[in-house]
Amino acid sequence: MSLSSQDIERIAHLARIRVTPADVLDVQAKLDGIFKLIDEMQAVNTQGIEPMSHGLDMVLRLRDDVVTEIDHREKYQKNAPQAAEGYFLVPKVIE
Repeated sequence: MSLSSQDIERIAHLARIRVTPADVLDVQAKLDGIFKLIDEMQAVNTQGIEPMSHGLDMVLRLRDDVVTEIDHREKYQKNAPQAAEGYFLVPKVIE
């Protein structure tokens, strides 16, 4: 897939980036290189290969889902300017 200079200008406009006319050819070459790499990767036969969640075949150690910290809410709310019913009260900012 090859991009025209009009394609580059439209992509730059949509991405809200400034590409000067002098840079269009450079950006076009870089994007064409990216598309060429994508085409090469898509040409690889991946039939029968199971998708992986990580590049390395590894198993994560899991831990029990238990509470390890004590509740400090009462202690922290004592320092708050205003608190009620377990919540911090803050000034209204949206009307």
